[in-house]
Amino acid sequence: MKHIAPFIVMIAILIAISIVIVVLTNYDLKKKILNKENIDDKMFIILNNLTGFGSEMLKWGIILLFGGIGLIVLEFLPYNENSPLPYGVMTVFVSVGFLTYYLLMKNQKK
Repeated sequence: MKHIAPFIVMIAILIAISIVIVVLTNYDLKKKILNKENIDDKMFIILNNLTGFGSEMLKWGIILLFGGIGLIVLEFLPYNENSPLPYGVMTVFVSVGFLTYYLLMKNQKK
């Protein structure tokens, strides 16, 4: 288990770097499109496709937040090593995160 931790950290760092690169390139592309004088329908479609990335980030942020809260709660709950309690607690908290995201998106569309 100790040998896999650096591998997971490297993957997380690479994912974070790639997300930053995607966000920066999307911002640069939006800026270039908006600075053009002649904007046609195709450019509006491209702009709409680029702006959908924020809700994905919100979704994963909420899910990770509730997953972290679940881990904090598990730290204070006494349980046996062979108990399925940690899996249930994490499942409940991640599910609450998904439901929170769903309700936020449902209210945003109204």
